[in-house]
Amino acid sequence: MRIILIGPPGSGKGTQAKRIVDKLNIPHISSGDMLREAVSNETPLGKEVKSYMTKGALVPDNLVIKMMVERIGQPDARSGFLLDGFPRTLTQSEALDKALLTTNVRIDYVLLIKVPDEEIIERNTGRRIDLKTGQIYHLKFDPPPAEIASRVIQRDDDLEETVKYRLEKYHADTEPLIPYYEKQDLVRKVSGVGSLEEVKERLFKILVVS
Repeated sequence: MRIILIGPPGSGKGTQAKRIVDKLNIPHISSGDMLREAVSNETPLGKEVKSYMTKGALVPDNLVIKMMVERIGQPDARSGFLLDGFPRTLTQSEALDKALLTTNVRIDYVLLIKVPDEEIIERNTGRRIDLKTGQIYHLKFDPPPAEIASRVIQRDDDLEETVKYRLEKYHADTEPLIPYYEKQDLVRKVSGVGSLEEVKERLFKILVVS
């Protein structure tokens, strides 16, 4: 099964991606992880990517697409894969489709995890991390024990202005993918509101796994 997973930042996408790939025994292909790995392994593409990253510039779509096609062509992805963090824009979606045509591979599902903006903001801004242990808490849903409450901090990524900016980017850049894939009858929408287990069951129901 070949899947693209889409959802706003803080929707639980990463957690659910792991559950899906574990259940289906397919590779989890994250564009960010792949870029870092290519740079670390000093592959020819990795060296090109590094030249952009060291300048603080965005890696061009054509390079990311090349890496994606190269990764999808590896033996462990022959029976399926889950794409996470890619495509992020309509341009990337169109380029990916063209590239996949040459490899005779077709996407089966585009899974969309839907969570209202106000809940995303609450989830993210309420998070706190204990720098001593790395444990993450939430002021409302999973408060830190009283004895360590004074040492937990809020990460910059979880500041309200940062969360709102990331949501704006998601709505502007990634949401246009939804009608694009809806025209191909690939989109399956799932509510991301509720427990992790409830969301997992909704996703598994679509994928017809138990």
